Amino acid sequence: MTEKFESRPWLLFLAPGLFVLLWSTGFIGAKLGLPFAEPLTFLLVRFACVIGLLGTLAWALRRPWPHRPMQWFHIAVAGVLLHGGYLSGVFLAIHRGMPAGVVALIVGIQPLLTAFLSNSMVGERVSGRQWTGLVLGFGGVTLVVWEKLGLAGIGPAGLALSAMALGSITLGTLYQKRFCAELDLWSGSVIQFVAAALALLPFALAFETMRVVWSGQFVFALGWLIVVLSLGAISLLHLIIRHGAATRVSALFYLTPPTTALLAWLVFGERMGLPGIGGMAIAAAGVAIAVRK
Repeated sequence: MTEKFESRPWLLFLAPGLFVLLWSTGFIGAKLGLPFAEPLTFLLVRFACVIGLLGTLAWALRRPWPHRPMQWFHIAVAGVLLHGGYLSGVFLAIHRGMPAGVVALIVGIQPLLTAFLSNSMVGERVSGRQWTGLVLGFGGVTLVVWEKLGLAGIGPAGLALSAMALGSITLGTLYQKRFCAELDLWSGSVIQFVAAALALLPFALAFETMRVVWSGQFVFALGWLIVVLSLGAISLLHLIIRHGAATRVSALFYLTPPTTALLAWLVFGERMGLPGIGGMAIAAAGVAIAVRK
């Protein structure tokens, strides 16, 4: 897949927009599936299915595996952060009653935090124009979720879990950019999901019943998250990280809450007012300023 994208620049040009669309469906899939399984159990079932599919593909396609132990270690650390820490934080926060809009707003700080840390971690300097775009994008995201914010369900635990998700996706993006330049999309993803599953398994065994209600809605949500999120969106994210500066890549996450709000309106009929529509336009303008070379 990597070679295909590198030989066809137009595919790489389309990758960011497709990634935002696919990544934004994660909240939709979580909303559909969480009533039938506890959060960590849901993620472990998803990870197990993804590991089986990706492992089979990596073996069939004869994908290369890391040669040095430190490569395995770095890929595993990035996987624990990108998949284990981020997804468990989001799922657990929503499961504990945190409004999805509040979680999205907290995680939406990620581009600003990435820009702040990028110079020290990956040696990238953020220009004044990029800072302007990042701040403008955050303002747009705030407008989108503002009308959906509610005080019910907000508590110290939910806030802490949302902050954990924010820190994990930020550090994971920067860590992978710095230490996993040689990551193969297929074999590397297998390592990452195995590491994330091993990190979450003890907590699921200790704090959850591990019971799943296998309804049609849960199977659909699980299949969607496996194919569209874990295979499609994550592969696109790896490609974008490899080919783009960390600040420009992270700015794409500003488009996730507005796109999620639009999908929720289409799928669930959730209301979107003028502030939300205006916020989507402002967030898109901010991202355009931040990612422009």
